[in-house]
Amino acid sequence: MDDGHATIGFVGLGSMGGAMAGTLVRAGYRVVGFDPNAEALAAATDSGVKPATDARDVVAQCSMVLVSLRSSAIFVEVAEGELLPVVSEGSIVADLGTTEAAEDRRLAAAFAKRGARLLDVPVSGGPGGSATGTLHMFAGGDADAFEAARPVLETLGAEGRVVYCGPSGSGQVVKAVNQLAMGLGLAAYVEAMAFGVQSGVDPKAILQAVGGPDGFRAQFAGVARSVATSDDPAFYVKFPELGYFLREAEEAGLATPLTRALYDFLDPAERVTVDNMGRPIPSFWRELMAR
Repeated sequence: MDDGHATIGFVGLGSMGGAMAGTLVRAGYRVVGFDPNAEALAAATDSGVKPATDARDVVAQCSMVLVSLRSSAIFVEVAEGELLPVVSEGSIVADLGTTEAAEDRRLAAAFAKRGARLLDVPVSGGPGGSATGTLHMFAGGDADAFEAARPVLETLGAEGRVVYCGPSGSGQVVKAVNQLAMGLGLAAYVEAMAFGVQSGVDPKAILQAVGGPDGFRAQFAGVARSVATSDDPAFYVKFPELGYFLREAEEAGLATPLTRALYDFLDPAERVTVDNMGRPIPSFWRELMAR
């Protein structure tokens, strides 16, 4: 796996996967990829990815396959229907998406029965981090498989940001920590700002009074500035993933009252915006301002 010109398979070439595949090509890897979206596949081909006929074709050609899909359900469907039936002994498959930890654990056991290894390696950093090789990457699964895949993963992640977190599912748990820390923090700032605006205070005054260059004031200033400069600020919470994290917590008997409250508040709402994966989601800001 440490050959800079090794062939790497890539399934899922959307905004994240396409950018990651391009980063690997620029680093000297030969990348064979597939996406059912013809435009995404064409764009990846233009960046140097060799197109495959389907996901099975990718697995047939490559002993290491990276998978970047937009939801847990889609990954499970593709893994069970297209990857598992044809994966060869000794192969490594890395799930780069955010998948329910229990599903990655279950699928890792199924891959192991075929002599292959499944890593869960969800990423954080968006399309920008994918294109520049500066992602945070949280790895779970077989430690030897991770070490074999490390050179490829470190091409996509910045120095010190590719971290082995433990057995299968651990990467998804740490991704949940990452998302909840960011999402709940953002939700708190948005709620605080909505309280001030709905109480009749000019958002520019709130920005001047509470925003600042350090600590929480700097983070809050970004929220306040967006409200002060837009009638419909584009805040969003990774709503689909909240459900994954809640199920993991509930199965483990863990208390997550803030996550539950946020999920229950947003769940009945209309999906009026999209996140950076193109998934329809509710707008926390609009719901706060409408109630």
